[in-house]
Amino acid sequence: MNEKKISAMREGGKIMAQIFADLREFTKPGLTGKEIDKFVESKILEYGASVAYYEPDVDFPGSICISVNDELIHGIPKDIEIEEGDKVSYDLVIKYKGYYTDSAFTMIVGKPSAAQKHLLSFTESALYEGIAQVRPGAKLGDIGYAVEKQLEKGKLGVIRNYVGHFIGEKMHLEPEVPNYGKKGHGYTLQVGDTLCIEPMSSLGKPDTVVVQGDDGWTVCLRDGSLGCHFEHTILVTEDGYEILTQA
Repeated sequence: MNEKKISAMREGGKIMAQIFADLREFTKPGLTGKEIDKFVESKILEYGASVAYYEPDVDFPGSICISVNDELIHGIPKDIEIEEGDKVSYDLVIKYKGYYTDSAFTMIVGKPSAAQKHLLSFTESALYEGIAQVRPGAKLGDIGYAVEKQLEKGKLGVIRNYVGHFIGEKMHLEPEVPNYGKKGHGYTLQVGDTLCIEPMSSLGKPDTVVVQGDDGWTVCLRDGSLGCHFEHTILVTEDGYEILTQA
């Protein structure tokens, strides 16, 4: 294993987890996306990391993706207030000591409805079902199969247009990590691999169609249903896995 890489990503992952803890506490009705974005940027810099989305090859107009309600991913921080009952998905990549970590979570601002609870619960559990498959010798298809079956169990729309990825010295590395698949198929995981597993789902019908917004970034659900997104950066270890982006 590349110990320099693993050490940097482990430290970066702890920073990510702290930023997300701060963000959960900070988020409340009445804040605008731009105010939240400014808060996140300040925390990234305070903890000694850098804003990955500002790099020239990305050039995203914000330090974090903020996707509200029917926005699934890549939402640009807007000068619009978040309201009680809104679904908000946060997706963040930071760079620390030359290496990237990537994580996402979805929350409800205020008290969630039963449908919102169901959406978040099954999507997050699908993430951990996928993570549970990670070990040396496992196939990427094992992960995708586990994620897909859990989302289908919850009768959620399975998003196939966007997938997870490997990560390290670059934000997005091959191979891709789909949220669907066949057991025993695909790339074979090796000790030291670092990858992002990120289930995306909706309360809409299965195989929900997504559409990119006029801003060239924001991905929305065509049927207007709520979207959901959870993600962790994972290290393949000799005896299984380590979740790098959790406290």
